[in-house]
Amino acid sequence: MTQKKSVFNADVENFSTGENFAELFNQMYNSSAKLEGYVTKGTIVDIKKDFVIVNVGLKSEGAIDIREFRNDQIKVGDIVDVFVERYEGHDGTLIASREKARKEEVWKEIEQLVADNKVVEGKIIERVRGGFTVDLNGVPAFMPSSQLDINPIKDINSIMNKPMEFKIIKMDKLRSNLIVSHRAILEGDRAEKRDEIIKNIKIGDVMEGVIKNITDYGVFIDLGGVDGLLHITDISWKRVSNPNELFTIGQKINVKVINFDPETSRVSLGMKQLENDPWQNIEKFEVGKIYKGIVTNLTDYGAFIDLEDGIEGLVHVSEISWTKKNLQPSKVLSVSSEVDVMVLEIDREKRRISLGLKQCTPNPWKEFEQTHSVSDVIEGEIKNITEFGIFVSLGNDLDGMVHLSDIDWDKNPEEAVKDYQKGMVIKTKILEIDADKERISLGIKQLKEDRVASSLDKVKKGEVVTCVVKEIKEDGIVVDVNDIPGFIKTSDLSKTKSEQKPERFAVDEKVDAKITNVDMKTRQITLSIKAYEIDEEKKIMKEYGSTDTGALLGDILGASIEEKEKKSKK
Repeated sequence: MTQKKSVFNADVENFSTGENFAELFNQMYNSSAKLEGYVTKGTIVDIKKDFVIVNVGLKSEGAIDIREFRNDQIKVGDIVDVFVERYEGHDGTLIASREKARKEEVWKEIEQLVADNKVVEGKIIERVRGGFTVDLNGVPAFMPSSQLDINPIKDINSIMNKPMEFKIIKMDKLRSNLIVSHRAILEGDRAEKRDEIIKNIKIGDVMEGVIKNITDYGVFIDLGGVDGLLHITDISWKRVSNPNELFTIGQKINVKVINFDPETSRVSLGMKQLENDPWQNIEKFEVGKIYKGIVTNLTDYGAFIDLEDGIEGLVHVSEISWTKKNLQPSKVLSVSSEVDVMVLEIDREKRRISLGLKQCTPNPWKEFEQTHSVSDVIEGEIKNITEFGIFVSLGNDLDGMVHLSDIDWDKNPEEAVKDYQKGMVIKTKILEIDADKERISLGIKQLKEDRVASSLDKVKKGEVVTCVVKEIKEDGIVVDVNDIPGFIKTSDLSKTKSEQKPERFAVDEKVDAKITNVDMKTRQITLSIKAYEIDEEKKIMKEYGSTDTGALLGDILGASIEEKEKKSKK
């Protein structure tokens, strides 16, 4: 029987002959080199104070820091996985690591989880710039802040170092780079819940939700996979000016589904609908009666008054004061103050109540109307002068107005107003009192007699008068008849069309004309030379028109007109 040689004996024999030593050395070197960068099995041969000696079947043993075994219960003879970093260090010993072997094991598990699209467990151990460091059983990973949760988390410390599930969204083993997401898991669960909620949701359901976001116009509620909007008008039966004053992000609240669109998955929510509608008892408020209320909000256009929980009315800016127009509500009212208001109108369809503040105090316009009469002469200080008149203080915050046309009988209004200044105390006559329109009309010129009006009473339509030309215009001439203004239009300047020319007259020239109209309102008369000439012609024809005289009509009329003109020039 031939005895089989061991590899060692063969190697020794070959060594002695020197034939195969190089080949044997290369086999041993290549076997060791193949272990570098890989995990292999090793046997614990000794445990020192600071090191654990491990034999992996190579020429030299490795010493591994005992701290790398802190999570292991070890003893001599145990077989453990170690990572071979280098076959020989500077001192000829094996360089190996238990920690890296453990990480290699985890990396393999992670690769398998990624391949199977499964989640991995870990803990958030540190907050870093832009996110968090996550420990995946010894392998560090990075999680961006945006991948922590669907909703903001106020207390980050509450989730630190606690087991959580993560989804690996990026992996680069070569660079030892792992990026994970906890939000992706929540969104996956959320999608499943969303489908279930959308399938079963119906109008009228009462649901619990978590406040996700707060805006000026409402609150977004997470219903566990579906977002719903709680509009500001559906938060309370009372007026809500700022949702941020009532809610906080992350707060849990109960809401009612008031509308749902399956096609768009839009959900409208309400909180006030969980309570009784206070407008069901609106009959207790009557128009014309006074009630106490609390000022809840002030705006440029008015004040909102709470009459009862959920029943609110508006005092428009015009209903705050009897005498002050466009008054800023904040100048006379303050939020939370109690006031008396009168109900002016109730619109049940629009759920609006109009209130009045001034109606709870005596109306100074009515009082003035009761104590004064038209034609009364009163004295007051000029408060303001505008382009259309003079405002005069009448006491008790009342002002009356003198229109520009009521300042002077004779002067041009724009010139007449220049005689007055703010602060002057003047006398005026009351022309009109209209308490309903809150208006008192005054006049200054009415304090003296209207000379023109008196003269107008003395003239009559159809009367022939002598006029003095005052102004030449394109459409006629302005004349004066005993201090009464008059006008003769172009077509009335002559019976003869060729003579109907304003430029043939001169200022201060005297002409005879017939009064065709007396206008007391404009304080002016209208005249006609043409009408006068026609009348004169008729008279002459009647007096001299006989054919027995042998005179021609033209000669008779010419002589008569010539005589009249001579008289007018004297």
